[in-house]
Amino acid sequence: MDEVEKTDLIFVIGSNTTEAHPVAALGLKKAVRYNGTKLIVADPRRIDLCRFADLHLGHRPATDVALINGILKVIIDEDLINKEFINERTEGFEDVRNLLSRFTIDEAERITGVPKEKIVKAARMYAGAKNALIYYTMGITQHSNGTGNVLSLANLVLATGKIGREGSGLNPLRGQNNVQGACDAGAISEYYPGYQKVNDEKNREKFERLWGAKLSEKIGLTATEMTEAADAEKIKAMYVMGENPLISDPDINHTRAAFSKIEFLVVQDIFMSETAELAHVILPASCFAEKDGTFTNTERRVQRVRKAVEPPGEAMEDWQIIMKISNAFGCKMEYEHPSQIMDELALSMPQCAGISFDRLNGLGIQWPCPDKAHPGTRTLHKERFTRGKGLFKPVEYIPPRELPDKEYPFTLTTGRMLTHYHTGTMTRRSAGTNEHVKEGYVEISPEDANRLNIKNGEKIRVSSRRGQIDIKAKVTTMVSPGIVFIPFHFKEAAANVLTSRELDPIAKIPELKSCAVKIEKK
Repeated sequence: MDEVEKTDLIFVIGSNTTEAHPVAALGLKKAVRYNGTKLIVADPRRIDLCRFADLHLGHRPATDVALINGILKVIIDEDLINKEFINERTEGFEDVRNLLSRFTIDEAERITGVPKEKIVKAARMYAGAKNALIYYTMGITQHSNGTGNVLSLANLVLATGKIGREGSGLNPLRGQNNVQGACDAGAISEYYPGYQKVNDEKNREKFERLWGAKLSEKIGLTATEMTEAADAEKIKAMYVMGENPLISDPDINHTRAAFSKIEFLVVQDIFMSETAELAHVILPASCFAEKDGTFTNTERRVQRVRKAVEPPGEAMEDWQIIMKISNAFGCKMEYEHPSQIMDELALSMPQCAGISFDRLNGLGIQWPCPDKAHPGTRTLHKERFTRGKGLFKPVEYIPPRELPDKEYPFTLTTGRMLTHYHTGTMTRRSAGTNEHVKEGYVEISPEDANRLNIKNGEKIRVSSRRGQIDIKAKVTTMVSPGIVFIPFHFKEAAANVLTSRELDPIAKIPELKSCAVKIEKK
């Protein structure tokens, strides 16, 4: 994160950074204001970060591939690529060049709605910067072509050689605390800890020896696939830990119906969430201040968490609950402290082999850290990529699965706001934050509001093919005509009643950032 002080240009795409990652955004704003760093923001809304930007690319929702391909097209056509880096460190560039030879800047303008002059300017700014950082979040990934969006950004980075050194790189800002650490530790359907494939026989044998248990060779289901399986009554029981899919999942009416079919639902959480209300058993867990352990942040930094207070009542630390359940199943776990769990992770994960609790003081350690003498790795890919050479992947623009039409003429996009967090399970129980913003709202442009005779602050109805909500109108120039935005934190007017269950076929992430809706006065 501190590399923003060492870069010449920052390109933010699919990230409302000041509201979703306010601490990280401070560094970005500081770099722009005091270091003269250039800033490009690509977002369908005129978000707060645009106040600091040299260039705002207000593209239509779900047209990211067309925008990025347009930028890369200019860089290739104007010979702004890094030939030495491409030749020495990558493969597959000609496949991308051939794809873009059939793509025009006029097409990019038509698809995205961004004037081609701006696309050209963005390309020249990015390619012309000695060092440049790209930051992205779920505005890029939560699409039916989310994987393609990320691969397009990777192509842009590889073509210009802006990776593998301080002040340059492609950086996802993680959306929730310790989501990086959870993935690292194997809380993902196709991997054991350390991103070791579960369907690799050697990996499976390694973890069977370590854990003393027989393991399946099958790749599991993702969270979104579990909901579909529950709806089809292929899943009889589910264990939900620190998650609230009854607000965060797309098409909430479908999610509720699917969860209602589950014969035995266990929810482990710190508050009575909307999902916990459906549970047959609730396991009271501990919050961040009531546990010992580690969190791994967005820059791969493993940090100590130290208990400040004891969990209240019958609540326990999460690892203790899991250990008790495992022992009841007959799979012995005999940890006495989270440090032993970290030692086991270090034993099984080559990236974390040198990390232990006694080394995690101060700012923590960034993996890869292969041995006890290693200080950790600040910058990845300095000399080589994990796979050897960086791979270009041609990515064609694919429209979102659901486009506006005569019946549903608006495009809805969803996201977070500064005051509340995720499903509001914690922030809406805080008097201060709840007093600041008490209810949800839908952002609508002045042009659309005038045409529909909608006044700022009045309740209107927003409907999709999946459901409808009544919500307060917020007339604002932050959104362009034809686009509306709803923060998803508020159960009384839950944005995800409206959103689509269409998934990215590779990552299985739902298309939460784009669906068709209609608006009516009540």
